[in-house]
Amino acid sequence: MDRRKFINCLVSATAGSTAAIPTLGAQTEAASRSRGLRVVCVGAHPDDPESGCGGTLRLYAEQGCKVTVVYLTRGEAGIRGRSATEAATTRSAECEAACQVLGVEHTFAGQIDGATEITPERASDFAKLLIKLTPDVVLAHWPLDAHADHAIAGNLALRACLSQLPETSLYFFEVYTGRQTLNFHPTDYVDIHSSREIKKRATFAHASQNPAEWYPHHEKMEQFRGAEAGVSFAEGFVRLAHLGKGVVSRLLPPVRNCG
Repeated sequence: MDRRKFINCLVSATAGSTAAIPTLGAQTEAASRSRGLRVVCVGAHPDDPESGCGGTLRLYAEQGCKVTVVYLTRGEAGIRGRSATEAATTRSAECEAACQVLGVEHTFAGQIDGATEITPERASDFAKLLIKLTPDVVLAHWPLDAHADHAIAGNLALRACLSQLPETSLYFFEVYTGRQTLNFHPTDYVDIHSSREIKKRATFAHASQNPAEWYPHHEKMEQFRGAEAGVSFAEGFVRLAHLGKGVVSRLLPPVRNCG
């Protein structure tokens, strides 16, 4: 893909007009149809998927969807004073605990924290992993992120979907907006009032990362996105408009679709 096509894809993702939030009662049939969906969430490090869109992942799991979290790395550089091997062991165990809380499965993509790459070989390997998981919906980091690992994770997911999974609905999530995720303007919102406490428990399973110090920022994000969507707490997403058929906003009940 050349630069012009790549930029056009990102620009098209942000187009849309405001629509009302569907009520849960009106979405019974849609919720039933969502069963059997295969959902994949791509995060750069342990705790990124949980803090970024853990509430939505939990809602999918509650509806009977097959949800898999793909961690690009095992967080090898994430514990000060520990070797990469020690940190990876600790953080991999935390991933397992967190995913048990959410009721989802997980796997690792085999890259190294702080040294992630987006070479042709890495992109091909990652696409093969996603193809094997046969997702209907992919949730991934917003590619415009100050953290290189986050940006690479988002771009790997984007490339895989564009080249190999054009029928898959691709949505980007945010983490630590304002410091890491940049220029993020949601097209879709998910009301997470019923799942936010489970999301928090899953995030706090990553005890080595001292979540009590930074998770309050994510709670403020939930409140802010909720205010935008007209609910108490929400997670926001940017939908890549020309991919898939808008599966998230069509099938997940507590959603506001802005386009």
